[in-house]
Amino acid sequence: MNLQKKLDQILKQVEKPGRYIGGEVNSVKKNREEACERMAFAFPDLYEIGMSYLGMQILYNSINSKEGLACERVFAPAPDMEELMKKEDVPLFTLETKTPVRDVDMLGFTLQYEMSYSTVLNMLSLAKLPLLAAERGEDYPIVAAGGPCAFNPEPLADFIDIFLIGDGENLLPEILYLHQDCKKNGLSKEAFLEKACKIEGVYVPSFYNVEYNENGTIKTLCKLNENAPYTICRRIEPTTETLDFPVKPVIPMIEAVHDRSVIETFRGCTRGCRFCQAGMIYRPVRERKKDTVLNLAKTQLENTGNDELSLLSLSTSDYSQFREMTLELMDYCKETNVSLSLPSLRIDNFAFEVLNKIQEYKKSGLTYAPEAGTQRLRDVINKGVTEDDIYKSVEQAISLGWRNIKLYFMIGLPTETYEDLDGIAKIAENIIEINKKYNGPKGGRFKLTVSVSNFVPKADTPFQWERQNTPEEFREKHAYLVQKLKIKGVTFNYHDSFTSVCEAIFARGDRRTGKALLKAHEMGVRLDGWTEHFHPDRWQKAFHETGILPEYYAFRQRDVNEILPWDHIDCGVSKKFLLLERNKAYGETTTKDCRYGCVGCGINRKVKCEMEGIYGK
Repeated sequence: MNLQKKLDQILKQVEKPGRYIGGEVNSVKKNREEACERMAFAFPDLYEIGMSYLGMQILYNSINSKEGLACERVFAPAPDMEELMKKEDVPLFTLETKTPVRDVDMLGFTLQYEMSYSTVLNMLSLAKLPLLAAERGEDYPIVAAGGPCAFNPEPLADFIDIFLIGDGENLLPEILYLHQDCKKNGLSKEAFLEKACKIEGVYVPSFYNVEYNENGTIKTLCKLNENAPYTICRRIEPTTETLDFPVKPVIPMIEAVHDRSVIETFRGCTRGCRFCQAGMIYRPVRERKKDTVLNLAKTQLENTGNDELSLLSLSTSDYSQFREMTLELMDYCKETNVSLSLPSLRIDNFAFEVLNKIQEYKKSGLTYAPEAGTQRLRDVINKGVTEDDIYKSVEQAISLGWRNIKLYFMIGLPTETYEDLDGIAKIAENIIEINKKYNGPKGGRFKLTVSVSNFVPKADTPFQWERQNTPEEFREKHAYLVQKLKIKGVTFNYHDSFTSVCEAIFARGDRRTGKALLKAHEMGVRLDGWTEHFHPDRWQKAFHETGILPEYYAFRQRDVNEILPWDHIDCGVSKKFLLLERNKAYGETTTKDCRYGCVGCGINRKVKCEMEGIYGK
């Protein structure tokens, strides 16, 4: 029985067959005559999560617009589908042509979150591919990976053939054309990798070996291939203005987590929050022109029929022509009956004016991210938000009819004390009192949600050397806040502590952590981003059996002189700058937003920052 016939049978038995059938509006299906180099773009999570990821749409469009190349999609199957695939011997397949993943030329994973690593291994297994790169010979596809987690690729070094570091719009097609050319000329996989590693942004882990000191720290990274560079520099596209952007994105077959049109207004961030990896690795800021954004938005809405438009960036209201652009878009959206959403806003007066106008009639909710409960700790993390900023904007919102406000904080930050936790409760109390001022002693139908996440130190940030709180410390702080936030009208949410420990181990892990990943896979671990599928007991057993100690990888403060597992990956921001920012954090001093003048992070050595000093010195 062929694959399609088997699928026809088993799809009748699964909860959401739309996850697996393909054929969506705007999907691209090329035959072998049209494309002799075929890539499967793999998102290591369920369809509805992956279809909400803009990066997949961008790269799918970039590859399929090229002659001779084809990009197809593959997502992790839900447990019901996985069980049937194993029972009926159905290998992991692409949505577009139902090609077994084993038969494509390249399988490329996007790494958005460390807790997706177990799903990467599970997808390799379902595709009937050897998990270890060393065991995949000439007859198997090249397994590639990219995305933010690739800035510390070492935990996956034993499983991935090639990592692509940085912007992928031009890098990925370049690699696919190189592989196509190597196949035509009868060159081996090794020969392809040797040619590929000379391209900026490409890391081939098998070309290196790591030696360790007696205390477990890294002694040196040795080259095993003379073609391999000592430092792998991130690929940076100098401008986004000329990059192709999808105006005909694939429309999900079932409801996705974010089912709407999305336009990237700019890439990068200038704020410099010291805990934020994205704010460092996506520098410099590269904006699209206002007219370009407007044209892309209108064209995409016309091509999709979506009734919601979202503008995407790390801090949307930092766009240099934010007010003019959003006011023009609002007029267009009103005419076409489209709702406009602006995530990632910093709610100052400037942004609030626009946001209030968008939601003039229906106030859905406001989100603030103070991150820390006191000004001292906000200065430590360089957040750049004062209590005055918070209270003024909240009071303005409540006076204009907003009834649902969310606050996001992070706990376990460097130098944090219980006074900082008290500050979280104090902010909540004060907001409740502000609401009573406008809506009477009982507060009316007002809801304040306080959510805290756990600090996880990440590579390429000023806090990359810091320790993480232990689960016990996190639990104590959660319990303390539960008591402190027993305030009428306040809902308190917090994250699981052991998930954060696993995340920290892989965020700053070396190659040895791959053994624990492999052991956890053997125990059936996958889809760890979903609470119902996360098994802490299995992870604890995997760490114990492979000698991976959380005390070493997560709870230990790193010495500033030790070699870090990702030191050979150059994100463009200098280590000297990160150390300077760390010292300023401990000195409780802030660094200005680099839109108001260069702060010397080092990115201008690579690409001239378009936004340097755009608002004046």
